[in-house]
Amino acid sequence: MISGKRRRVRAIFDQTFHRSARSEGDVIELLVKAVENLKPICEVKKVKIAGTTYDAPSIVGRDRQQSLAIRWILEGAEEGRISKSTSLEKSSNEEIVDAYRQRGIAHMKRKNLHKLASVKRRFAHFRWPTRTGVQDSPGVIKRLSLGRVSQG
Repeated sequence: MISGKRRRVRAIFDQTFHRSARSEGDVIELLVKAVENLKPICEVKKVKIAGTTYDAPSIVGRDRQQSLAIRWILEGAEEGRISKSTSLEKSSNEEIVDAYRQRGIAHMKRKNLHKLASVKRRFAHFRWPTRTGVQDSPGVIKRLSLGRVSQG
């Protein structure tokens, strides 16, 4: 899907959506819900304070949430294609359906990122913006580690 091969990518996604339409029904709703299920709430970024580098969790913006979710679907499809030696169309269809059902490689990446952010939550004060209007932001990571934050 790299190197500007638009026709090849278009053919892959046409076949993927055709396959999804046969098995799951409404393709657009399936894809939108799959991306919504994979959007991360927070991520870990490196912050250098007084010569020491810390991994500090921070809130992810809407655009980055969507790009990460789509990237994870594509990476999961590629990994599934290699491990199962199937076509990219079939593996991308399976990954989208798995993301819709909150399982699969892409969902594990999201889960691992949230787990890492909850482990590193003690460094959240290094990265937290106060001008965003979100006053309870460090509490999001604490509730995330306790499993109390719903995605939305």
